[in-house]
Amino acid sequence: MTFIGWIVLGLISGFIASKLVNKTGEGAALDIILGIVGAVVGGFVFNLLGAYGVTGFNIWSMFVAVIGAMLVLGVKHAVMGRGSHA
Repeated sequence: MTFIGWIVLGLISGFIASKLVNKTGEGAALDIILGIVGAVVGGFVFNLLGAYGVTGFNIWSMFVAVIGAMLVLGVKHAVMGRGSHA
């Protein structure tokens, strides 16, 4: 997947995950970072479970990235508290 593909996948999946977890977006830059990190984390977790991780710019990869981003947000909230947006 290209660099631009990762940015677009990151923006969309980070935004969806932050809306599901926080009910608000984190902002474009943080949503992109969250989505990209989520794609890596989700890919790792799905591979551990015997499923495919991120396979390109498709619905499955978006699903994996959103799940990974939600895990990242869950850990962030557990460590920093729910009220912190840092």
